Amino acid sequence: MRTPSWIPVFYVGPAALIMVAACLYPVISAFHLGLFDWSMGTPWSEAKWVGIDNFISAFQQARVWSSLWTTLIFAAVCVSAEMVLGIALALALEKPVRGTAFFRTLFILPMMIAPIAVGLAWRYMFDAQFGLINAVLVVLNISPQIWLADPTLAFAAIVIADIWQWTPFVFIMMVAALASVDGSVIEASRIDGANWFQMTFRIKLPMIMNVIAITLMMRLIDAFRVLEVIYVLTFGGPGDSTEILALHIYKTAFIGQQLGVAAAISVLLLIVVALLSWCALRLSNPLKNDR
Repeated sequence: MRTPSWIPVFYVGPAALIMVAACLYPVISAFHLGLFDWSMGTPWSEAKWVGIDNFISAFQQARVWSSLWTTLIFAAVCVSAEMVLGIALALALEKPVRGTAFFRTLFILPMMIAPIAVGLAWRYMFDAQFGLINAVLVVLNISPQIWLADPTLAFAAIVIADIWQWTPFVFIMMVAALASVDGSVIEASRIDGANWFQMTFRIKLPMIMNVIAITLMMRLIDAFRVLEVIYVLTFGGPGDSTEILALHIYKTAFIGQQLGVAAAISVLLLIVVALLSWCALRLSNPLKNDR
C-alpha cells in the first residue's frame, strides 16, 4: 500500500517550520535593526528610523572592507591548512597500528577546549617575556619575537591557534569518510597494481569528495564566525591587523554603540558566508553541475 503524500509532511512539517523560523528570525531581525539608529540601554521607542543609511555608511567605511579582507585571508589560510593536515592525519592513521587509538584521542582534544581557554592558553604561549614559544626559540639560538605586537606575527599567531584547534574536526570527518570507502574497490585496485599514490588520489579521495566539500563548507562558515579566540588573543590588534569582520561587528555594536550599523555589517557577513556555502554545495555535487 502506497503511503499518502501528506504523511511525511505531517511528521516532518512542524520540525521544518521550527527550523525555518529559527533561521529566518535572526536574519529578519538584523535587517530590521539595520534600518534604525539605536543604542543599547535606550528604549526601543527612542530608536530613530534612518532607512538604508546604516547600510550605506557600513559599505563606505574603509575599516569594514579591510576587516572583510583580513577575514578572507584568515579563512583561506586556516581552512586550507586544516584541510591538508586533517586529510593527511586521517590517511596516516587509517590503518590500525600500535598507538592509533591514543593518537586519535590526542588529536581531537583541542576541539573539546572552550574557545576562551584556547585564546588564553595561546596568549600566554605567545607572551614576549614568559611565553613557551620564545623560550623554545632561545634554546634554538633564535632571537625571541614580540608576537602579539607585530602585525604580521600577530596574524600568524591567530592562524596557528585556529589551525591547532580545528584541524581535529577535519581529521574526524575524514576518518569517518575513509572508513566508509568500499574495501572491494581498494582491493581491486591493489590487484591491478595501483600504488599508494594512485589509490589515494585517484580512488579514495574522489570517492569521499562530497564529505570533503561539506567539511570545507563547514570550516569556511566557522572561520567567518570565529570571535572568542581572536578577542582574547589580540582583540584585533595591533592596530586592526587581526580584526576580522565578526570582531569589527562586535566592536561597532558594544563599544561604538552603533547597533544599527553593526546589524548592517552583519548582513554583509551573511551574504559572504551564503555565497561561499553555495559554492561549496555546488562542488559537493559534481554530477548535478554537469547537467
